[in-house]
Amino acid sequence: MFPLSKRLVGKRPLKPLQSFIRFKSASAPAPPPPPPSNGFSLLTVGSVFAFGTLLGYSYYSWSLSKNPPESLFPPSSITKLDDLSPPKYGDTELVLEELLPILGPDRISRRRDTLDTHSDAYFSTDHPTDEQRPVAVVYPQSTEEVSLIMKSCHKHRVPVVPFTGGTSLEGHFIPTRKGICIDLTRLDKIIAVRKEDLDVTVQAAVGWQRLAEYLKDYNLMFGPDPGPGACIGGMVGTSCSGTNAARWGTMKENVISLTVVLADGTVIKTKKRPRKSAAGYNLNGLFIGSEGTLGIVTEATLKLNVIPKYENVAVVSFPTIADAGNAVATFVQEGVQLDAMELLDDTMMHYVNVINQTSLKYEEAPTLMLKFGGLSEDTVKSQIKAVQKICKEHKNTGFKFARSEKEKAELWNARKVALWSTISYGQEYIDQDIQVWATDVAVPISKLVECLTDTKEELIRVGLAGAIVGHVGDGNYHAMILFKKSDREKTAKVVQHMIDRALAVDGTVTGEHGVGWGKKPYLLEELSPDAIGLMRKIKLALDPYRILNPDKVFAIDPRDESKN
Repeated sequence: MFPLSKRLVGKRPLKPLQSFIRFKSASAPAPPPPPPSNGFSLLTVGSVFAFGTLLGYSYYSWSLSKNPPESLFPPSSITKLDDLSPPKYGDTELVLEELLPILGPDRISRRRDTLDTHSDAYFSTDHPTDEQRPVAVVYPQSTEEVSLIMKSCHKHRVPVVPFTGGTSLEGHFIPTRKGICIDLTRLDKIIAVRKEDLDVTVQAAVGWQRLAEYLKDYNLMFGPDPGPGACIGGMVGTSCSGTNAARWGTMKENVISLTVVLADGTVIKTKKRPRKSAAGYNLNGLFIGSEGTLGIVTEATLKLNVIPKYENVAVVSFPTIADAGNAVATFVQEGVQLDAMELLDDTMMHYVNVINQTSLKYEEAPTLMLKFGGLSEDTVKSQIKAVQKICKEHKNTGFKFARSEKEKAELWNARKVALWSTISYGQEYIDQDIQVWATDVAVPISKLVECLTDTKEELIRVGLAGAIVGHVGDGNYHAMILFKKSDREKTAKVVQHMIDRALAVDGTVTGEHGVGWGKKPYLLEELSPDAIGLMRKIKLALDPYRILNPDKVFAIDPRDESKN
């Protein structure tokens, strides 16, 4: 159905005269004799008419509030796509006129290059058409200004796309309905670190790398560590994770509270600062992973952890990707708790060596990068002993430890720059115009080896260059496929098969990249139509005009060909 704000109540509102007549006919006495003067008569009739109209409208409103028609509260718990009418959007120029005195001309941009960079990313799976550009990019400097922007957009029904780091891999900030892009990069303050409570409050455009450096002086760390360039706002939006997820969790486990600007400009805080609360609904869970479709996150209070006192990094090579995957499954199933477990296949190790992203050279074989950590050396030694035993059982061919802090950083950097190494390799050794399709799925740990092996074998069989890497400690792995334009259809089939494998073993179409625009069609394969209908119901309750990041995650327009 159409958003509630556009629906009429069950009965058509009475016209003022009808209201007056019905009200008067029910209870009013006969009219008095006519007055001696025409002027007095007109004045009296006008006064009575105005009074009656007001009284009638008041009675109608009171009656409606006491006995609302059922159509104001549709009984269905879900919203089906076919029940909706297409969204209707207004004139963006009206919003820009209202924002000019608030932001000034320097914080409103219509430059073509600015519009381009706020519509697309090189490493995104899906790219916008030439027409899919925002009308303008605006640059607020505070939550209050974001609220004013949203109030104007809501009033004029103008679509909005939020933007922070611009590192989306699934077309999250493609402006499918044009409108306005809200660039939050000026909300970049680290507001407060509370060492005694192990938490920090930051604004949306604080990058996780900058935060990590800042926290070192406090001997603290923030768990999630996705790809370089990611900012807290986008990390909340996609519920990302990174190499530390197996030990420290994803964004879902690391957010304490959020400041969110809703579609109509209302500003809310999702909860207070205690780690534990049973007060009301879990609003954090509602906004984390919503990809900017329910509200715009401007601040976040995040959990912190003490940096492990003792830590070491090891690189372990194996004959096959199955051997490496089986070792990981054994770590998990036997309760060996490591700070990180990362898999890079032989192709990825080759790319890293050739591109020289580190000064170290690696064996070009399926490899696990393992991070050990604890409060004592004995704890770390115990972890290493258990891991060495398991790796030996799974036929490891090498086991190299970092010998210094610098080497620790370099060993781990090989994993952090995997995507960039892949892109650089493709451009230098395959084709300058090479494209990359970076995608991820997650599966139960017992099914990890099967899915890894089948994906690797298919890449070889169809003749596509590509590497497999993963945060395998929680069953999450990525394919980074290099392809020429002529091979896009072939690449899409490989990605589809990778997703099919994950779903067949009760996995998910995305472990951390999010759905965005690129994986909308696959979400229906993972969830039921009714589950998506419930999401749509929530979306319409919070954003009845469908202006917040339209067309992402699921369809909001019955004309949408994805039909999810």
